[in-house]
Parts: sequence; C-alpha cells; structure tokens
Amino acid sequence: MSSGLPSSASERLRQRTLALFAVMVVLLYGVDWLALGHASWEMLGVRVIWALSMVLTALGMRRARPLQARLISASYGVVAALCYLGLVAFGGGTRSGYFSFFPALPLIVAMASTETFGAGLTCGIVSALGGGSMMLAAGESLLAAFLWSLVMVVLMFFGMHGGLQFRKVRSAENEALLERSRREALEKLAESERRRAQSEKLATIGRLAASVAHELNNPIAYVRSNLVFLEREVLLAAGGSRAELSEALRDVNAGVERIRQIASDLRNFSHMDETEEPSRCVLAEVVQDAARLASVRLKHVARLQVEVPSELPEVHVVRRRLAQVILNLLVNAGDALEGHSRGDGEIRVLARAEGEFVQLLIEDTGPGFPEEVLSRLFEPFFTTKGPEKGTGIGLMLSREYVEQFGGTLTAANREEGGARLCILLPTRPSSPAQSAPSLRALAGSTAADSQRRTAASRSASGASA
Repeated sequence: MSSGLPSSASERLRQRTLALFAVMVVLLYGVDWLALGHASWEMLGVRVIWALSMVLTALGMRRARPLQARLISASYGVVAALCYLGLVAFGGGTRSGYFSFFPALPLIVAMASTETFGAGLTCGIVSALGGGSMMLAAGESLLAAFLWSLVMVVLMFFGMHGGLQFRKVRSAENEALLERSRREALEKLAESERRRAQSEKLATIGRLAASVAHELNNPIAYVRSNLVFLEREVLLAAGGSRAELSEALRDVNAGVERIRQIASDLRNFSHMDETEEPSRCVLAEVVQDAARLASVRLKHVARLQVEVPSELPEVHVVRRRLAQVILNLLVNAGDALEGHSRGDGEIRVLARAEGEFVQLLIEDTGPGFPEEVLSRLFEPFFTTKGPEKGTGIGLMLSREYVEQFGGTLTAANREEGGARLCILLPTRPSSPAQSAPSLRALAGSTAADSQRRTAASRSASGASA
C-alpha cells in the first residue's frame, strides 16, 4: 500500500528508521549484561544478526518491486520474531524479563512497517506460535499458552490497524500538500497570464505613442491659436466678426473633444479587464472603438474602411478584449503596409452573419504572409518585426482571447494580394469545446465563400471591361 509520500522521501524515511533500530538493537546489549549479570556472546550474536537483517531489509527495499517489497517485509517479520525468541531463550526462557515484553513485539513491528502489512503479520504469527510453544515447554497449561498466543495475535491486529491509520493520515496530509502546491502553481500561472496580457497591451500602446503624440499636437496647436484669437477679439475688444468668433469657438471645442476622446480610448484600452465576463454587445460599436484608436497609427499609412452593419446580431464576448484583438490586428496591418506602400494602402474591416456566428474580416493590400510565416503565425514569441515593434505574443493572445469567447481566429492570404484575418464570434454563450465542430465546418465554408466572391468580382470586372 502506498504511503502517500513521494517514493524518494518514503525510501529515505524507511532507511533512517531501520538504521536507527539496528543501532538501538546492538546498543541494548548492555541491558542483557545487566539482566544476566555477565556477558552473553550468544545474545550479542542474536542482536548482531537482528541488526544485519534490518540493514539488509533497507538495502533490499531500495529498488524492489511491489511484490518483492512484500516478500522482503514478510521475511523481516519472521527474522525479527525468531531473533526475539532467541533473546528470550538465552535470557532465561519464560522466566526472562524479555518474555513479559514479548507481546509488544508484533505491535512495534506492525506500527514501524508503514509500507506493507507483511512484517507485522508474519512477526505476529511466528511470535504467537513460538511464545506458545515456549510456554508449553516450560510446563504451562494448554489454555494459558493459547490465551497468551491469542493476546499476541490481537496486539498484532491492533498494530496493523494503527499502521493502516497512520498511512491514511500521512496520505491525506500529502494529498493536501500536493493540492496546495497545485493551487499555488495555478495562481502563479494566472498571474503570469495576467502580466503577459498586460505587457502586450503596454507594447501596443507604446507602438501607438508616437502617433498619439502627433495626433494630440494638432488639436492643441489650433486650440492655442484660437485662444490667442479670442483673447485679442474679446479682451481687447478690437471688433471682429461674430461669425469668425463662433467658428473659433467651434474649433476649440472640436480640438478639446478630440484630445478627450484619444485620452479616453487609451485609458479604456489599458484598463485591466481580466475579471470581466463575456456579455452581449454590438460588434459595430466595438469595431468603431478599436478603429478610432487605431486611426492615430494608420492615419498616414493607409485608408481605413469599415463596413460593419449595425443591424448584425449581437455577439457574446468580453468587449474590451475583443477591442484589443481588433486593435492589434489593425496595428499589425498598418505595420505590414508601412514598408510596402506609398500612402495608397488600404485596410478594410468587413462583417456579416454566418448562422449562429458573426464573421469579421480584416483585410489589407500589403504583401501578405510568406508560406513559412503563415504556418507559425500564432506561435508564442514568433515575430518578423524588429524588437522595437513586435513582442511575438500579440497574435497568440488574440487567438486565445477569441477562443475564450467560443470563436476562432484564422489567417490566410487574399488571391488578389494582401492578408486576411478572419474572426468568427458566437452570438450566444457557448464553450469552446461545444462550438469547435461547427466552427471548423464554418471556417472551411467561409474560406470557400471568400474565394468564390473574389472570383466573381474579378469576372465582373473583366466583363465590364
């Protein structure tokens, strides 16, 4: 029976226990000397044999298989009983002081043998038979010998029961320790995931920082210039058209509102949202939030075209996480276009209903994904960007977030050139395991539909030409 301890710890405990007992058995030879009043080499020899049997048992149990361990333990129980019988015989038989302690031997052996029942069982049986026979040989009645042997057997079972309870308690303590370790490991993993997600957010915000600074400078500039104009017109009362004054005030309001909106978007995006649960939300509004924040990055790189009907079914997602996914994909598209277009690049965001899901496509007119990159696109820490632009976990996190909603995120190249990221989002609560089969089928049909639509549009263009 397993002790509930790791095998190495249990083995070390067994070896230390047997080694301690072996030393004690030999040192107690001094008690023999005091009891007999003289040295007894026979009793010393018995104690040495008993100590050697303990050492050999510890060595044999080190690499023994379960069946072998039971046999070794049972053999040790026999040897221990025979050695104690030898001490009793050489110490004066039933008149020896050791005979009074004989019933405690099976109890001690059974309690000490916490791994198997073999040692306690065989020690109890041999002790009962040997002690009963010794009483009969000393002239005791058969009933007295039987009762004495019965006491030995009862104590043996008490010892085995105590050993069993000890093993259960130790196993329960070890399971509690393992459970606590597992819980601590899960908590550390959750904290690591939280920090990883936040680091990706901060990396994305860092990539937007330069564009945000430029975008804020423009409204701040005309706010300041219009304030100077207002100061001149109002405070100095130098005349001036009321229409010009009204236009200046509108410019000030527009600039301040732009600054407020950019700051609000950045604050909302960077806000920790790990505790949020999926809820129903309008996809068009989520895309609008992400597109507005991404516009500061894409303004001088590509045209952003959003075609997401507001009448689409509501999707069941964590709103901020979906906004983070869309923003990350838009910024990635902008990075791809930055080095491969001359300001004429285009990024399109399209959406349509697909049964119980809503399909969201993010396409660009960039170079697309090389084949060797496409197969590794969602691997952690894989990136084709420099260290100042990419961490290699953005797409991996995006896919994880979408799958947590019960959706999928896939990547492909467009036939006409450029990349296409396809997100399928559920319109009702569902676990990833439940929605996986239908999502795989839908993803396949979606890819085929996209190819057909592309071919149809090219045919129409050729016909019109």
